[in-house]
Amino acid sequence: MQVQRSVFRNSNMTISNFVGRPRQSRGFTLLEMLVVLVIIGLLAGLVGPRLFSKVDQSKVTTASTQIKLLRGAVENVRLDIGRYPSVEEGLNLLIKPPADPALASRWRGPYLEDAVPLDPWNKPYQYAVPGQDSHGFALYSFGSDGQPGGEGDAKDLGVLPVQ
Repeated sequence: MQVQRSVFRNSNMTISNFVGRPRQSRGFTLLEMLVVLVIIGLLAGLVGPRLFSKVDQSKVTTASTQIKLLRGAVENVRLDIGRYPSVEEGLNLLIKPPADPALASRWRGPYLEDAVPLDPWNKPYQYAVPGQDSHGFALYSFGSDGQPGGEGDAKDLGVLPVQ
């Protein structure tokens, strides 16, 4: 059997059509697909743990940044009303005026655009009076474990209360 070749020329491309030849399958074999899956699995095994450790470190960085911003807002409250929020008022004084009418008239808040944020582990930030090292207040997060103390990502972050 003789194979005939017809060629159509277009101004941009050449299209070849072999007449008389059975159409060849253009799929992947099972072996080729398995090799690709093994390579993807190896790459995920090598790169995945490095990426996840960066996610944990980014939560620590986020918590430290939020604590610094909240500390600045608490300092602004002190400048306006003349004292730090009490433990009972806590960080809510950043968004709601104090109950005392004399202090409420000097309150210039809200000091945050939104509600008081949770830490990156979805737990509330802790507030206490006084703080360590002659700080007027303590503002901190318990870290990833949500418990006092800890090491690494579970370490307490911020200015801690007097022990």
